[in-house]
Amino acid sequence: MNSVSDEYFSIEAPVEGLYKEQKSRFIALAYPVESEEQVKELLEKARRDYHDARHHCLAYRIGHDGARYRASDDGEPAGSAGRPILGQIDSAGLSDVAIIVVRYFGGIKLGVPGLIGAYKAASRDAIDKAVRVSKIAGHWYRLSFGYSSLPDVMKLVKDMELPQRKQLFDMECSLECRVRLSLEQDFLDRSKNIPNFKYEII
Repeated sequence: MNSVSDEYFSIEAPVEGLYKEQKSRFIALAYPVESEEQVKELLEKARRDYHDARHHCLAYRIGHDGARYRASDDGEPAGSAGRPILGQIDSAGLSDVAIIVVRYFGGIKLGVPGLIGAYKAASRDAIDKAVRVSKIAGHWYRLSFGYSSLPDVMKLVKDMELPQRKQLFDMECSLECRVRLSLEQDFLDRSKNIPNFKYEII
């Protein structure tokens, strides 16, 4: 029985949520993401698109294990924006997701409890509108081998149903294939029996 968990959930496409409280508007922009660089670009775009907003608060969680995350209050009282947004991502059991909540101040202070509720509600509205998708964590491998080992390699790829790309079959052969985390050890064990076989994670 393999105990490696490699399935996790994200959202299919960008969605927008909205919450209004005491004339303040909270616009939640939720995105599927795979890197911190993507998040940075999205935040910069939100600052441009909503340049007249008071705050651009953010939270994200990335990776099949959700190990990369951040929460930013962007000038709101500490813990009143970023953490509530992140909490909604976690409550929905999502990763590879970033949510930016843009706030237009309505002139009436909401207090920390009011802000926490508003950022939660806006984020939840966006998540509720999103289509959940299942993702499988894994790595792309570049395989290198002699032509005589081609039948063994293709049998391995076929038996394990590995997605593949960039095939080159000559005296020296190579191809790239994707191995899901739960199958990696099995893949490495089987590949030991193939002559002149090399691999690297790319």
